[in-house]
Amino acid sequence: MKKYFKRALWDRYDGWRVRKVDGVFNIIPFIMKSRVESQNYFEENILIDKIEAFVRTHNEEIPNLSTMHIIMAAVVRAFSQRPYMNRFVVYNKIYARNHLNMSLVIKRADMKSETIIKPEFEPEDTLYDVVRRVNELVASGRSGEDDSDTDKIIEILSKLPTTVMRFAVGILKKLDNIGKLPKIINEVSPWHCSIFMTNVGSLGISPIYHHLTEFGTNSMFIAMGKKEKRLVLDKDGTVREERSIGLKFTLDDRVCDGQYYANSIKLMRKYMQNPELLLVPPREVVVDDGVGRQRLV
Repeated sequence: MKKYFKRALWDRYDGWRVRKVDGVFNIIPFIMKSRVESQNYFEENILIDKIEAFVRTHNEEIPNLSTMHIIMAAVVRAFSQRPYMNRFVVYNKIYARNHLNMSLVIKRADMKSETIIKPEFEPEDTLYDVVRRVNELVASGRSGEDDSDTDKIIEILSKLPTTVMRFAVGILKKLDNIGKLPKIINEVSPWHCSIFMTNVGSLGISPIYHHLTEFGTNSMFIAMGKKEKRLVLDKDGTVREERSIGLKFTLDDRVCDGQYYANSIKLMRKYMQNPELLLVPPREVVVDDGVGRQRLV
């Protein structure tokens, strides 16, 4: 992702310090110190008849295209237009993330074990780019031939004695608080991401509200549920049945206000219901104006 601002003394290597905000947002991180107590919840039901028709039409052009790819691409596109969603809070300070990535839990080929992939995106990415980036990592992760760096770190930590693990994780948290967490940990940690997304629909259940974590920088968790039938009321009063997928969002309330989140999710819905918009790059990428200093590009 382009570096829109030169790094300043008060920045982190993974984000620019946000200083140009309403006074209340400078205070809120000191009142609501934890990510867990700052959680807000949104729910959306996305009609999928049009999405599935789009998938069938474009499956030759975009191999292995799925409904989930379209949802992911819509989220990436919304982030390119609504940059406050890509903020995070660490140690009572708000930062604008200087990259855009997503953590995904996927099943290995044996369908018994899981692994985590962490594709990185550009704000200008189209649906073609999202599908390609995700499918490359999914193919590698599902093969199970080589453990990912994330798997290797988890394996090492899991073998530590309880007392040593408690000390090690405590040190990692403190280092993260001051922006000194080793980059290799940041890069493989699933909790250091713009969006954490899970498809619980693959388990045959409706979406859940998944918690955020104190460790890491993730401010948005999206859970996608199974395909379901629901009744829709048309403007003329006609009731009809349509198929939909439920999405549940868990959000850190400290990075932006509820209206900003609501409008952002409406924008995601627009892209999901009109996936043809995702075939071309956005006209422009909106950069976080809260950083409050001259841009490089």
